[in-house]
Amino acid sequence: MKGVNGRVALVTGAGSADGIGFATAKLLREAGAKVAITSTTDRIYDRLKELGGEKNMSFAKPADLTHSDEVQALIEDISASLGPIDILVNNAGMVQIGKQDSAGQLSNMSDESWSYGMEINLTSAFYVTRAALDGMIKRKYGRIIHMSSVTGPVVGIDGSSVYAAAKAGMLGMARATAIEVGAHNITVNCIGPGWIETGSSDAAEIIAGKYTPAGRPGTPEEVGHATLFLASEEASYITGQLLVVDGGNTIQEYKVSL
Repeated sequence: MKGVNGRVALVTGAGSADGIGFATAKLLREAGAKVAITSTTDRIYDRLKELGGEKNMSFAKPADLTHSDEVQALIEDISASLGPIDILVNNAGMVQIGKQDSAGQLSNMSDESWSYGMEINLTSAFYVTRAALDGMIKRKYGRIIHMSSVTGPVVGIDGSSVYAAAKAGMLGMARATAIEVGAHNITVNCIGPGWIETGSSDAAEIIAGKYTPAGRPGTPEEVGHATLFLASEEASYITGQLLVVDGGNTIQEYKVSL
């Protein structure tokens, strides 16, 4: 199996030590990929130290992915340091440190909250994908994985209208892009995590995870392994799909015993 060995991968939203992004970055690095990571703050350099690796095998830089000029500069710096990007994992989103939360009822939502939620979850993925695609098309190879969610594409949560819309939008964008670039040996897929226990999980989310068929919330590493597969050369005939990683939560109607 060739997997991801020797490929250059970018993982966005990798600033949290116990988040899905960094777990995915570590798995890619362990599998032999050259890995670039980014987040909105300088804590990404702490993750770079933890990532380790030989010289010219890893790279980190903070960037605000809601600004297309910063995205373009990031892509150029990665290419200069590690080489052109073969694998893109669009994991950034949900919230940004120091920014307002976009959750809330749609009927009471401000224009600013809606725009913010769409920008950090969907527009950022658009900017990074667009910037990386040109090189992938020229080299006739690419693996793009959007970190979507079950919320939006599969189910909904009260107060999550912006998040759900953005995550469903990621799947729609993935499917359309998969058609556009399929002839160039580029695949575009989504991961749909369910209840995953990360450093940002609250108590209610952990409890909800215990009511899945698996009986527990998932781990960032479990999502990372699914991402690693879609990023591999072997996943060459899978494109435009949503791979749900939720412990079976969305297949059950009754969440508790009666």
